[in-house]
Amino acid sequence: MTTATDSYEQDFHAWTQQQATLLKAGRLDELDSEHLAEELESMGGSERQALSSRLIELLLHLLKWTYQPERRGSRWVHSINKQRIGIDVLLEESPSLQAQLSLRFDKAYQKARRYAVVDTRFPIATFPEICPFTLEQVLDPEFWPV
Repeated sequence: MTTATDSYEQDFHAWTQQQATLLKAGRLDELDSEHLAEELESMGGSERQALSSRLIELLLHLLKWTYQPERRGSRWVHSINKQRIGIDVLLEESPSLQAQLSLRFDKAYQKARRYAVVDTRFPIATFPEICPFTLEQVLDPEFWPV
């Protein structure tokens, strides 16, 4: 007899379908509660990671836009817009992530700053230690640093 735990370890997709069926049927006592809770927690972590990743990429391109004006082009415009839209979508789908923005902003900037050094080959001192943009500016589709 295959248990829910066996299914989880052998065929994750089948396990998810089984758990959904049990949940919809109200057969809560048959759920693999331990693994189900772990997967739900993991999903929340993935959303927070996606938010951080998009913030880092957005800040990186805003820094390059600011400090390499001669290299501005459609690829950077596309990347900046893509990240802003991606953040909007994440926040629409998970409004509770809004609180994570300000918590993750400074750390995301520090990482973007380090990536900017690698991408531009400029010294770290080129980029301010504190983000030169506000969170509101970064997310504003009309904001383009000069």
